[in-house]
Amino acid sequence: MTVPAVNIVIEKGTDFEATYNVSNSDSSVYSLTNQTATAKIRKHPTATSVKSFQTSITTATGEIKISMGSTVTADLTAGRNYYDVIITHSVTGKKIKIFEGTALVHDTVSV
Repeated sequence: MTVPAVNIVIEKGTDFEATYNVSNSDSSVYSLTNQTATAKIRKHPTATSVKSFQTSITTATGEIKISMGSTVTADLTAGRNYYDVIITHSVTGKKIKIFEGTALVHDTVSV
């Protein structure tokens, strides 16, 4: 399965939120029953410093929401960063990367 790349922009010192719809190849809603989501961001894929997004799943619609509060985005390094979203099945432990991409982090003057 090819992991879709979804690039995002995060403004430092502001709240961030994005919602992703997960679907099967036939466009039907992907079953997120018994799944948990994890999403993290790093300056580069092997960087030791990492920040986590808060995540929530709406199983009926196949939606995964990631968010990050202003105090966390204020600590991100400006410029190009990398993030991904992984789901884990709570029964089998199987992990699947659902989305990945770059996160352009912009400095904010008025914060």
